[in-house]
Amino acid sequence: MTVALMWEARAAEGRGGDLLAWVRAQGLAREPVRRETFRAPQDRVLVITWWDAPYDASLPELPEPDAELVTRAVHRWRFEQLS
Repeated sequence: MTVALMWEARAAEGRGGDLLAWVRAQGLAREPVRRETFRAPQDRVLVITWWDAPYDASLPELPEPDAELVTRAVHRWRFEQLS
């Protein structure tokens, strides 16, 4: 089964580049099958990681950034791939 973890944060005013650099510097305890990073208006950053694992598996996730980098808590979602 393939599981996708989504991590999304909105940067504090003027800190979009800092948040993006912070995300790119974050390693995970193990490597996913795939990892992609996106950005959107309002300095939002999205990271999707794909894992070959059961839906409820314990998987490494990106942490919360320092509070001065973001406007709110990180949003996280987990999805399973359907055939």
